[in-house]
Amino acid sequence: MRAAIFADENRKWWTLGALSFALFMIMLDNTIVNVALPAIKSDLGIGTSELEWVVTAYALTFAVLLLTGGKLGDLYGRRLIFTIGLIVFTVSSLACGLSSSATELIAARAVQGVGSALMMPATLSIISATFAARERGMAIGIWAGVSAMALAIGPLLGGVITEHISWNWIFYVNVPIGILAVVASIVVVPESKDSSREQRLDLPGLLTSGIGLLALVYALIEAHSFGWTSARILSLFVIAAVALAAFVYVEMHQRLPMLDLALFRNGTFTGANIVAILVTLAMFGIFVFFPIYMQTFLGWSPIQAGAALLPWTILIVIFAPIAGKLSDRVGSRWLIAGGMTTVALCCLELSTVTVNSGFWQMLPGFMLGGLGMAFVMTPMSAAVMGAAPVDKAGVASGVLNTFRQVGVALGIAIMGAIITNREAAAARAGADPPHAFVHGLTFGMRVSAVICLGGALAAAALIRKYRYAEQAQPLAEAA
Repeated sequence: MRAAIFADENRKWWTLGALSFALFMIMLDNTIVNVALPAIKSDLGIGTSELEWVVTAYALTFAVLLLTGGKLGDLYGRRLIFTIGLIVFTVSSLACGLSSSATELIAARAVQGVGSALMMPATLSIISATFAARERGMAIGIWAGVSAMALAIGPLLGGVITEHISWNWIFYVNVPIGILAVVASIVVVPESKDSSREQRLDLPGLLTSGIGLLALVYALIEAHSFGWTSARILSLFVIAAVALAAFVYVEMHQRLPMLDLALFRNGTFTGANIVAILVTLAMFGIFVFFPIYMQTFLGWSPIQAGAALLPWTILIVIFAPIAGKLSDRVGSRWLIAGGMTTVALCCLELSTVTVNSGFWQMLPGFMLGGLGMAFVMTPMSAAVMGAAPVDKAGVASGVLNTFRQVGVALGIAIMGAIITNREAAAARAGADPPHAFVHGLTFGMRVSAVICLGGALAAAALIRKYRYAEQAQPLAEAA
């Protein structure tokens, strides 16, 4: 089998290119839309609550279906599910651009999230199944670099398109990219799936996990609007707790579970996923509140604010493949611990900003953040995929991406609340709006630093050499 897989040694790199192309489109969409929200609101004449659902509809379906998307890839073929996701995403992007009402746009965005949830786990699991253990970290590093590049380019591209063309084109741009990615997927990406003889979809597990994640993520996103102690939010948390407890019970008693809970007995798998939640939670303040700080209080344009974060991205693009190659050689434990410590230093550096800070005062913090994130994201992903059997790569990738999305929701709920509450307290004490906002922001950065140090300790305590790293071999079969 191995000879057949690598008959064309270059095919795996073409596969990585095709996957990265699609990943770029997914991650670009995560940030490009935010810049266009004011234009969408004005053009469609919609209210603030409806505008929030343009973002929330995508976030909910994406987060809820990641685990399902990963499992479907393991069962029915990762390339197949990836290609279906691409088609769904591309068609729904066209529908978003053609939308003439809030209802149409929100529905299309929800379908976009479904497409992304099918694609995202497949990109990482196909890499795991295609690349041998000695090269997997470097391949994941390139994957992470492409992701970072798209996240940085999104606000810049969104600003240019919205300002000079129209908001519709932030969705139309996905259509030609999606068509090319579908063709590339069919031509160069090999098929792979779980090699077990007996397979079936765990419908009780799918249902309970879906309900639990939907209730949890929605509660976290909306907690700031309705209040943590409101009947709606408390009810959602109860539903989430009951559904997720039922999911664990179902999975423990299923002969063919959707998620093999034995994966969490592996400290490396568990530790890397804990880091995924913590680092995503900690970064929320930087990627959401610093652009607000730059535009509202420093008077920068959206394009200038997006450009200010480019050094961060450039360092990730440069160092993510290097971090991946190092993780192939020495493992992920100390790379992640060192990366999280560096990100903590980034947060501490950014906690010194004032109402009069400029780009050069923020640059050291942004550079520390980019360097640290390169040595967290790539080894973290490599650790998760290396700690799981290759035939479970899809569900392992789904777990990692689900944890990251829960981290985003926690960031919205926790970091958002911390920063805004400290801002409100400073305002009540007599501070003017700029000083009150900066007070909340800098306190939030100090909290983020503590969270990152907690992630560094978790990595050092739990992560070890990958259990399956040496025995995992590519399972992809040319098709």
